[in-house]
Amino acid sequence: MVRTVNDSLTTANRLRPVLLRLARHLRREIHSIGVTSGQVSLLIAIKKTPGITASALAEAERISAPAMSAQLGRLEGSRLIRRERGTDRRRVGLFVTEEGDRVIRSVKKRRTAWLSSRLDRLTDDERAALDAALPALERLLEDRE
Repeated sequence: MVRTVNDSLTTANRLRPVLLRLARHLRREIHSIGVTSGQVSLLIAIKKTPGITASALAEAERISAPAMSAQLGRLEGSRLIRRERGTDRRRVGLFVTEEGDRVIRSVKKRRTAWLSSRLDRLTDDERAALDAALPALERLLEDRE
């Protein structure tokens, strides 16, 4: 059997629209929860780094300080996050509340259920091929200089 390997540009042109459509479908799964995908992204980032400051979060998420302030205000107003002063009274850290945790779990559950239902439509060989591709896809997300 002859194995053909496409060049990076050809593979990128085929992979990009598939990943974009997949991401779009996964984002749609949260609309009924009452949060946006951007808000979920911020909740997950805060959960991964409890006590992160608004400015550090804005930098990490590549969002302007005013835009971050508005988003955090909405999350706090919805009781999904709380702000706490640290021992250095000038520093205010961000933390996910119990309600925020519930939202994160719900989002993950809905997205996993949607994706699982689609994977169930594939053959065993197709699922095995996707499983084999996961390490390479994970490497795409590694930050390397």
